[in-house]
Amino acid sequence: MPPRYERNMRGYGPRPVDPQWPDGARIAVQFVVNYEEGGENCILHGDSASEAFLSEIVGAAAWPGQRHWNMESIYEYGARAGFWRLHRLFWEFGIPATVYGVATALARSPEQVRAMQDADWEIASHGLKWIDYKDHSEAEERADIATAIDLHTSVTGTRPKGWYTGRCSVNTATLAAEAGFDYISDTYDDDLPYWRRLAGRDQLIIPYTLDCNDMRFATPQGFNSGDQFFTYLRDSFDALYAEGQAGAPKMMSVGLHCRLVGRPGRITALRRFMEHIAAHGGVWTPRRIDIANHWTAMHPPQGFDRPSEMNRDDFVARYGGILEHSAWVAERAYELELSPAHDSARGLHNALCRAFRAGSVEERRAVLVAHPDLAGKLASAGRLTAASTSEQVSAGLDMLTDDERAEFTQLNTAYVEKHGHPFIIAVRDHDKASILHAFRSRIAHDSATEFATACAQVERIAELRLSELLP
Repeated sequence: MPPRYERNMRGYGPRPVDPQWPDGARIAVQFVVNYEEGGENCILHGDSASEAFLSEIVGAAAWPGQRHWNMESIYEYGARAGFWRLHRLFWEFGIPATVYGVATALARSPEQVRAMQDADWEIASHGLKWIDYKDHSEAEERADIATAIDLHTSVTGTRPKGWYTGRCSVNTATLAAEAGFDYISDTYDDDLPYWRRLAGRDQLIIPYTLDCNDMRFATPQGFNSGDQFFTYLRDSFDALYAEGQAGAPKMMSVGLHCRLVGRPGRITALRRFMEHIAAHGGVWTPRRIDIANHWTAMHPPQGFDRPSEMNRDDFVARYGGILEHSAWVAERAYELELSPAHDSARGLHNALCRAFRAGSVEERRAVLVAHPDLAGKLASAGRLTAASTSEQVSAGLDMLTDDERAEFTQLNTAYVEKHGHPFIIAVRDHDKASILHAFRSRIAHDSATEFATACAQVERIAELRLSELLP
């Protein structure tokens, strides 16, 4: 197979799917509490160095072979005090959270786990340890995922249904899909859930956030005060809420850490945000598993042959006739760097047009010549392709009066004699009268202008044909 680009730069395109949130909600606001305290890098955990990420010590460096007492105590604050402050706030507002629970951290915090369960929070998996997996082998990461599932299950009593590694590798999503989760959140690429083919199955992806996230209290050029955090959350909510009112509801994720937003000087910002959303109607505040269940029921994966995944023979057989009797266009389009962005009508149309436009003048003229005359002898004899037949019928060209048929015959003959190829027009964009009007006016063009016009119409016909085959 030629080079394929696996990243999906299209998403839902210009018209996002309507999520149909419960009770007609205009927005789904989902809160995540990351529980990492006790699962971070630490000599006591068998790691080679201390933690250096997301703490009050901005720019901290790992201490190889040594415990970092200050770093440990900052993480301990999250478990000892920050968690309970967050727990009380969520309980007060009646909002259920999803916990991204590091398995080893959960095992070291039995009282917090019980409090999560008593509040009916979802406890998703945040991996075995809160460490960076970019340099781990597939085998090592797969083993850690399996161990995380087992430990999580033994600590909480139930297998996790959601997965988020965070500091992941390029293999994480595929390995998590292999493990059979209801959803995976190791992406930040959309405001709505979506399905992706991973490990041979349709895997639900519920994107997460790094911007509406209190981690920015611990990063350069992040939030310096609770006011900044609240303002950013409020503005994000207001923008998405307005989109929902306009008929395009979205999802907003809010990422929280016990040791960060759990500090007294920051928790008030979160409270103000909860008050802000509570003042609006049509707001759904689910757990992530609730979103997963809703999406699976309302928007199951669409099964279709994706052009970017097809073998050459199937691709050419399916799309070789999109440009009339010109399989070479599909053959050359197949050689391009196709991606999931080409698994749609507009996407594949772009690839076919690129191949067509790159053809020689003689090759493109041959495509024009391959098109039938409008209402000509092939139509009368029933020898048009199925696509051409349907198109001509849609414009009423199968129901011509004797005078109309005579005029079409005269125009066809004169046009071919002058320009050297049939008159081509995307008949689905017209009716019989407008086709005749275009025919009469275009026949007077010089041949170079008409060649360019006919090529553009070939591309338009291809777009209309693809729209009947692909999303």
